Amino acid sequence: MELIELQYEDLSKFKMLLQESFQYGYENIYGKCEELILPEKDIDECLKKENSHAYVMKDNNTILGGVIVEINEKTQHNHLDFLFVSTSSQNNGIGQKIWEEIETLYPNTKIWETCTPYFDKRNIHFYVNKLGFHIVKFLNEKNPESDWDKNHPMGDEEMFRFEKIMK
Repeated sequence: MELIELQYEDLSKFKMLLQESFQYGYENIYGKCEELILPEKDIDECLKKENSHAYVMKDNNTILGGVIVEINEKTQHNHLDFLFVSTSSQNNGIGQKIWEEIETLYPNTKIWETCTPYFDKRNIHFYVNKLGFHIVKFLNEKNPESDWDKNHPMGDEEMFRFEKIMK
């Protein structure tokens, strides 16, 4: 297995697997949903950001998962936009391996930040118990602060914001 930069020839597969994994997580909680939980335009917006970097975890030529991060070289306060493991490869430590590789690629990071929906206990467990993030804010309608972004891909879904302070 190796984490490599996303190449154009893998882009459509990357997007499809990312969408499938988010759909799978949502439907495990709420049941079958005809609506696409993560539209392609939301992935494209993240990929087009100036400081965005995308990677895929491959085993031979098979994409097992991937990640999109935003890197601020000036502040080193970086953001994890998306991390996913394909539905056929989950529960094998691949997500943790992807994250370990990202931390190795960006050793000057002072703080990592990300968020995940309130309903997704599995992701909360992953970020807190496996990767060492801490919940720093519960974003919801009763906490209408400036970072409660109704334009976020999850819309007005309640979210946890996480931070990981690096040593």
